[in-house]
Amino acid sequence: MSVLPPVRKDRVIAQLPQCYSKKAAVQTKDEFNSKVKTACQEQRTGTVGRFKIAKVIVVGDLAVGKTCLINRFCKDAFDKNYKATIGVDFEMERFEVLGVPFSLQLWDTAGQERFKCIASTYYRGAQTARVPCKFHLTYLNVAMFIHRQWLEDALKENDPTNVQLFLVGTKKDLSSPAQYSQIEQDAIKLAEEIKAEYWALSSLTGENVREFFFRVASLAFEVNVLAELEKSGSRHIGDVIKINSNSNNLYATSKKKQSNCCQ
Repeated sequence: MSVLPPVRKDRVIAQLPQCYSKKAAVQTKDEFNSKVKTACQEQRTGTVGRFKIAKVIVVGDLAVGKTCLINRFCKDAFDKNYKATIGVDFEMERFEVLGVPFSLQLWDTAGQERFKCIASTYYRGAQTARVPCKFHLTYLNVAMFIHRQWLEDALKENDPTNVQLFLVGTKKDLSSPAQYSQIEQDAIKLAEEIKAEYWALSSLTGENVREFFFRVASLAFEVNVLAELEKSGSRHIGDVIKINSNSNNLYATSKKKQSNCCQ
């Protein structure tokens, strides 16, 4: 009997959510990988859907909107008078991707420098799309990206090649159109530099929040299913393995060695 909560109807993903901007995206394709779709149809996703949980680490400076973003998605709530996160909080969100249950752990880390050592202990194990780095869209261009140390610390605890990064601009509602246009140009350049996917959203209005987390969940799911398929080597119980004529026959080799030994 599963101890995980059921998947909500508004957490069902049937198609790959699209990126915010193709100028700065992890992937620009329109559909899930064909191998992933086939594996889901044939129920060959391995531990994905049963035990696999993707870990998402949210890092960034104090008051950039990390907690508000998570609360908007998980609880559909926005609190202007929130208290600063002490240490680390986390939420669990359940999805159904291509008919397969999939879970995300959303880790909300403290932005205050004095809690940095506490937060860093939770960085290990971050996976796909799993180290979002937030900034406030109304920051000045220079100040906006000054504290990349949060991201660097998170990557120290993980293999950078196995982590998908998202650079997320929060509080989009506070930016004027002219201000936003210039800031976004700089943000996209940074996203390209650190090989991250860029998103801009607003926790106050909810703009792009659902789309962002659906995108994170979908890419995390795809990466994990592909890893399971690679691990299994596309073989599963019941397969008939055919040895072609060009392959070395282990029995024949063993017999040959035995006859040479007797000689």
